[in-house]
Amino acid sequence: MSELSQFHNLSHLFISLIGAVLTLAIYYNIRKRFKTVLEEEDAPKRVDKGLLNLSLALFVWVLSGLWAYLGIQFDFSNDLIYQIGVNLLSILNNLFLLIAISYFYHAPSFITNNQKNLKLILGMVIGVTILTFIISYINGNHLINNVKVNGIPDLLLSGFICFLLLTSLYKTFIFRDLKWVAYISVLVVILIFVSQLPEVFVQLSDDFTYSLIRIIAKTSLISLFLLLATTWVIQLASTPKITEMQIQFKDWSIVELSIPSKNINQMEIDFGSKATQYKNLLKLAIRRKYGTSNQQSILIGSGGEIKNQTYLSRIIENINQILKIDGEDKIDRRDLFTFIGEGKYRLRILPDHINIEANLLSEFVNSSENQEYKEICN
Repeated sequence: MSELSQFHNLSHLFISLIGAVLTLAIYYNIRKRFKTVLEEEDAPKRVDKGLLNLSLALFVWVLSGLWAYLGIQFDFSNDLIYQIGVNLLSILNNLFLLIAISYFYHAPSFITNNQKNLKLILGMVIGVTILTFIISYINGNHLINNVKVNGIPDLLLSGFICFLLLTSLYKTFIFRDLKWVAYISVLVVILIFVSQLPEVFVQLSDDFTYSLIRIIAKTSLISLFLLLATTWVIQLASTPKITEMQIQFKDWSIVELSIPSKNINQMEIDFGSKATQYKNLLKLAIRRKYGTSNQQSILIGSGGEIKNQTYLSRIIENINQILKIDGEDKIDRRDLFTFIGEGKYRLRILPDHINIEANLLSEFVNSSENQEYKEICN
């Protein structure tokens, strides 16, 4: 079985290495070509490094494959130091995956919209590392009912990370109209988790079966990461430049919008009875045009001025519906809104390209329950 194990380890190593290098190369190429989109004007620097951290996670897989190869080659794969190394590399891989997931636009909101929760989860990763050391020190590499106790904390952490990754990939591919890829991503992430079970439950150990599952799952996941990078490039290429967009608030419920790259040229949008969406858009425009850098964004949810993400999405849905936009010209939420972090969003249009009719502005400011708008406009 050692030859089969070594074949698996070397395959794992080189597949992961190729995937990591390709992902890293794509990331830096994207950063070079779309730097102005990723770091627009004076926005707080929240450069999307999700792809970079995915690449680092793959490099950890390379180290894991090398460690497994050396363990068999130099006959220390049954020693405690080997098992500790396996667990620590797995935890490090989970750490990079967790950081990468936090940059996913469609990741669970308790990670993307809350820095405190992310820090708490990172603290949990550190706690798992310490717990692994303690259990390994107390129990060594001994089995209890055919279970490697020192591997349980890492397995539980892997299960949690797999859940986050599964949710994020599924929602991302569904949003990008790649339904079959979304379904495949669910299967692949489940296989990734299943392939880790023999590391803890020894009775499940079957070198051929689980070596095959690992190779299939990890190769498939790397392919999904590369596809994710490709869709990211397409999204960035289709994102309108901030210098081309203009918006004018002409009257209550009526807006004139221009986005030439989307074939929208001074088109009038009448929100009609959809007053909530119009007011939310007006609030974002007033803050963007007249506010200081700290006042230009609005907190979404968590007791913020806009109750939840749905209200933001409805603005875009209504614009697309009213203007009857389909296909590639359809406006995406990220075309008009910039995610700042901590659940805050800002209108993406330049202040000089925002025009608000004077009487409309005065009426809104004087009737608004939020007195901060009087301070912003003075």
